[in-house]
Amino acid sequence: MRSDLIFGALTHVTNRYELCQLASKATRKLHKPNTRLQDTTNEVLDRFKDTIPMDDASDAVVEKVQVQERRAA
Repeated sequence: MRSDLIFGALTHVTNRYELCQLASKATRKLHKPNTRLQDTTNEVLDRFKDTIPMDDASDAVVEKVQVQERRAA
């Protein structure tokens, strides 16, 4: 059910308004012609549920960049 997908996605995106905005943008970009919009929305919410949280992913990228800068200097 879609409610299970929404609650799963809320573990990574804590703000419901932000989740709605992100899901609508992703649905527009991932939607394929001749498929149901509902299926694309469910796929997007499933991807949100399975991805790394935004805070953890951005910290890892920043840390990696800082390490590279120290070595080059």
